[in-house]
Amino acid sequence: MSTVDESSPHDRSSVIRRIISLIDLTDLDDERRPDGIAELLADARRHRTAAVCVWPEFVERAAHELAMSGVRVATVANFPSGVASRDEVTAEIEASLTAGADEIDVVLPWRSFLDGDVDHARDVVRSAADLVHESPGAQLKVILETGDIADPAKIAAASKLAIDCGADFLKTSTGKTGTGATTEAVATMLEAIVDVGGTVGIKPSGGVRTISDAIGFLDLVAARIEDGWATAERFRFGASGLLADALTALDE
Repeated sequence: MSTVDESSPHDRSSVIRRIISLIDLTDLDDERRPDGIAELLADARRHRTAAVCVWPEFVERAAHELAMSGVRVATVANFPSGVASRDEVTAEIEASLTAGADEIDVVLPWRSFLDGDVDHARDVVRSAADLVHESPGAQLKVILETGDIADPAKIAAASKLAIDCGADFLKTSTGKTGTGATTEAVATMLEAIVDVGGTVGIKPSGGVRTISDAIGFLDLVAARIEDGWATAERFRFGASGLLADALTALDE
């Protein structure tokens, strides 16, 4: 059964507003434009998205401008390539937490993982989790880059590794490669989450642009776990264009 009854405008409106409340409104544009960040922060505050996700150099500004708004501040580490050393990753994270980040989206060293160097991947994620969890209320999302891992069995193994090492959320993608979030990858990640009792969240990211895309992922969660499970504490959409589509749909 779909999350939204298309025949009911009231139901559709409530689902769209729910989707907005689950968005990590993202600006990770390669040009790193300060004017783009200004607009992003204003939109997040106005529409009460779950969080913003910005480059580390914009964290302090975001934390200041969004203080007391209820919108959390996320940033990235080991991003986007996933090839930094453990010490480089922890230095990035420490600086971002000091600047005011509430959430860290760290890229799993997926190339090392695929090459069989699971110890390095585990070391980076565990070190990141230990550091993040020293900061009260901070959370760690681990980006698996599922489009490049590709093999469902390996996505499942990467999901388990991240969970075992202390991830608060699993995230599909950086959005910087050819394949973003897919229902197949998210379904595999949800199975790993179900195995630990649904205590870890999930963030479909990369290519989630429309209300239809978002509803598809909410329906998947409803089928695999339950509809009410997908709250901002456990479910996010990583997106830059989804908010605009949602607002257009509300106006229709």
